[in-house]
Amino acid sequence: MKLLLAGALAGALLHISPTVVLVKRPDAVKQLLPGADRFLAREYHLSDRDAHRLHEDARDWSPENDVLTFYVGKQGGGEVGALEFMRIDTPHGPLEIAVGFTPERTVRGVLVTKATVETRPWVLAALAAGLTEHYRGLKVTDTPNGAGALKDKVGEMPDYMAHHVDEGVSRALAAYRDFYKS
Repeated sequence: MKLLLAGALAGALLHISPTVVLVKRPDAVKQLLPGADRFLAREYHLSDRDAHRLHEDARDWSPENDVLTFYVGKQGGGEVGALEFMRIDTPHGPLEIAVGFTPERTVRGVLVTKATVETRPWVLAALAAGLTEHYRGLKVTDTPNGAGALKDKVGEMPDYMAHHVDEGVSRALAAYRDFYKS
């Protein structure tokens, strides 16, 4: 029995392929915080109560070590926006997205920054079908549905990955709405 369980665990771990970078983090920051000439990272260490609230608001998700990190872009004396990197764990390995926000608290844009070797073609197919265009302008109280907009435009696996991107955007919206203070 132990051998069978060990074999199943090894098979599951071997299924996850290496991660590949689709957009480098510095490039994502430049794209999602245009015009910024200064950048800073703001960390928010969540209390137990705040961590529980975010876990509920973000549909059973909590950031690693209960720390949220927002990257802020500034120009002169003003803020041009903020962004978050979100990791979404899938059965096929991790996916990372960057979600940028305007000073008006709407989504400026979303970039998929990392995927796995296995999921890369599926992610690229969803992106080619216009997935990230459907997030622009979302308010922090909106529900992302980029995957729904791709229905019947992409195959089963790109649609599956699009749902995971929706999940990451939803988490970013909840974290930004509840904890980001400009």
